[in-house]
Amino acid sequence: MIRLDNTRGSLFMILAMAAFSVEDMLFKLAADYTSIGILLIMFGLGGMSIFMVLTWRRRETLVPLAIFSRPIFIRVACEITARLCFALAITLTPLSSASAILQATPLVVVLGAALIFGESVSVKRWLAIGIGFIGVLMIVRPGLDSFNAASLFAVISTLGFAGRDLATRGASSTISNVQLGIYGFLALIPAGILFELYQPAPFRFASEAAWLIAGIVVFGVMAYNALTIAMRKGAVSIVTPFRYTRLLFALILGVVVFNETPDAMTLIGASVIILSGIYILTQKDSNTVAPITRLDITSK
Repeated sequence: MIRLDNTRGSLFMILAMAAFSVEDMLFKLAADYTSIGILLIMFGLGGMSIFMVLTWRRRETLVPLAIFSRPIFIRVACEITARLCFALAITLTPLSSASAILQATPLVVVLGAALIFGESVSVKRWLAIGIGFIGVLMIVRPGLDSFNAASLFAVISTLGFAGRDLATRGASSTISNVQLGIYGFLALIPAGILFELYQPAPFRFASEAAWLIAGIVVFGVMAYNALTIAMRKGAVSIVTPFRYTRLLFALILGVVVFNETPDAMTLIGASVIILSGIYILTQKDSNTVAPITRLDITSK
């Protein structure tokens, strides 16, 4: 039975990562027709509406009192930062490189858990975290001619998603996943409004983007639900490493849809990040695994 649950959990994790990659692809395509702020606002409204219906069907309150707490406010602030910066990253840089940098999120979560929550991290795992960040530098390449300043948006989004996950750990356990889903998508709306306020031609929308936005919402919610099932079905040490299949899907979509050609340094850097993360996440004696289980339920 345990083996079957692990298999199901792994398959749902792969499904979630595939859906997230399709969501990113559709977002990048839609940005050619409609401003990023409008995309974030409509994505937020669509996802929030779906999770409000799910919450209502479960007969849970839409506004639990525990929502009005410091961890949730921090979570929303980090969500706004992360979503806005990642939206900019996937529209201004290759999908494959932005997704590769995002794979460092679990490393940042482990680092934050050690610094903020006092989680025990061995010397070997500290070295793995450091090596993982070297992989990020290999992709970003600051100071070199190939450096793309827009790739820093992906770095900031990684910090934002990690902060969101760490804040989730401090949130009350009385808040269900679907309730968190409401406020996770709600955070996209002010992120989109903030972006639009600083645009020379705000609120640009084209009807051609309508079906793309619908797809973004559908695949975004599908990914969230699949990720939730995955983290509840299987053992963390077995299921979590399958998060890195997202990079594989992103590379395929980047090449097929956007004619991207990731260079050797990007591929090597991505491999370094993935291997470092897998090493940390699969250590059975690590005290950092359990917190990541709770946090990654709503992780991008």
